Amino acid sequence: MELHSLPKIVKKRAKRVGRGIGSGRGKTSGRGMKGQKARSKVKISFEGGQLKLTKRLPFVRGRGFKGRQRRPETLPIYKLNLFRAGSKITPEVLKEKGLVSGKSSFGIKILSVGRLEKKFSVRGVYVSRGAREQIEKLGGNVG
Repeated sequence: MELHSLPKIVKKRAKRVGRGIGSGRGKTSGRGMKGQKARSKVKISFEGGQLKLTKRLPFVRGRGFKGRQRRPETLPIYKLNLFRAGSKITPEVLKEKGLVSGKSSFGIKILSVGRLEKKFSVRGVYVSRGAREQIEKLGGNVG
């Protein structure tokens, strides 16, 4: 291997500070004049003696942080009785009827709350085990 074919070294050396006037970083070593920051290191979180932001905020307690969990929007099964028998139920249809807001980006889930009285085919929606049983008992299908 020849010298001209070796890879270039791109690693920069750290600047040597406090090494005389001629170096350009002598005397105060780029820290300016007096003061706390010139004399010692100050933590980023330090706010001049004021209570730190991290201490001013409330604790986030408990396991799992329930408020931040990804959960689908829920819909009780008895509300599907508003539709005609045999109709196809999709997230778009539920939004049009105003049964769900559609704001949750984690989908929609039909829960087995109440009784279903008509046959439906459900697509693109999460369904609980009990709700699935009710839909299939009446001859509907879940896909």
